[in-house]
Amino acid sequence: MIFWRRILDELRKGGACCLVTVAASAGSAPREAGARMIVRADGSISGTIGGGTLEFEAIRWALSGMREGRRGLALRRVSLGPDLGQCCGGRVDLALEHFTAEDIEPVRALVHAQEERGGQLAVRAAFTQEGMPLQRQVLGDLPAGPDFQLADGVITERFGLELQPVWLFGAGHVGRAVVLALAPLPFDVTWIDSRPDFFPPAMPGNLRYASVSRPADLLKDAPDSAFILVMTHSHALDEDIVAAALAQDRFAYVGVIGSETKRARFTSRLRRRGLAERQVGGLVCPIGAGGVKSKLPAAIAASVAVELLIKNEAVKLEGLYNQPLAQGQKPVNNAG
Repeated sequence: MIFWRRILDELRKGGACCLVTVAASAGSAPREAGARMIVRADGSISGTIGGGTLEFEAIRWALSGMREGRRGLALRRVSLGPDLGQCCGGRVDLALEHFTAEDIEPVRALVHAQEERGGQLAVRAAFTQEGMPLQRQVLGDLPAGPDFQLADGVITERFGLELQPVWLFGAGHVGRAVVLALAPLPFDVTWIDSRPDFFPPAMPGNLRYASVSRPADLLKDAPDSAFILVMTHSHALDEDIVAAALAQDRFAYVGVIGSETKRARFTSRLRRRGLAERQVGGLVCPIGAGGVKSKLPAAIAASVAVELLIKNEAVKLEGLYNQPLAQGQKPVNNAG
C-alpha cells in the first residue's frame, strides 16, 4: 500500500487525516515497529496497527487531534496492561502524525518519490518538537532495520514492502487458489502456463503472467533467490521445470505439488538427468506447511502460503538458501 497516495487523496478532498505508526514495541505487542494505519476524519481506516483496544484508542486519539486542528507528529507511549487493560503485557510507542490541506505539496512530493522508486521509499527527518510538521528528506538507499526508527532526534522511515519473487507454474484450480492466497501477502508473483485460455480475466495487482509453450525456458529470467512453485497440468512438464530450476543452483525454494510417491519418482528421474544429490535434495514435495488434510484447492493454497511465509522469513533472517523447510509435521499428499 502506498500510504502517501492515500494521504494525498484525502487531503485533496479538503479533509484532514492522521498517520498512526508503531514507533517501537516491547514485550507482547500486537504489531512490530513500522506498522501503520491512516485514520480519516470520518473514522474509517486503511492499514492496521494490530486491532483490538490499542487500535480503537489510537483511532480515538487521531480523531480528537483532527477536531482540534493539530498538525505534525506527536509520540504516545502505551503500556497495554495498565493503560488499556489488555492481557498482552507489552508496551507500544505510537507516532501520531496529523496532516491538513497545508501539507499537500510535501505529501505530493513523497508520492512521486515513492512511485518513481517502484513503491519503496526511505526518508529521514529531524524530530525536534512535537506538533511540528516533519521535513522529510528522501534517501538514496533503503536502510537496514525496522521501518520506523527514532534515534538522537532523527526519524528514519521505510515505506513499501520488500516483496519476495514467486514464480508460479500452472494456472489450474490450485494455481488460481494460490494466486488469490498470495495476493495480500508480501510476494511478487509471476504466473506462467502453456495454456493462454486458463488465465482468469481479472487478476490481483501483485502479479504478471505469461503463456509460453516451453515454460521451463522462462526460468532464465527469474531473479536469484526466487521461490519456484510448480503445479502444471502435466507431470512431465512439472519434471522439466523442476529439473531446470534445481540445476541452476540459485533459487531459494523449488517446490512441486504432489505426493510422497511423486517425490520418490521425481528424485529418481532427476538423478538420471545428472543432477547432484545436493540439488535433488533441495526439492520440496509435497508442498505446504503440513497438518492440513483437505485437498480443496483453497485449503492447499492456504497451506502453501503459510509455507512460503515461513521460508521467506527464514531466508531474510538467516540466509537459508536452497534448504528445505524444517517442518513440525509431515505434509499430507497434495492432489497432483
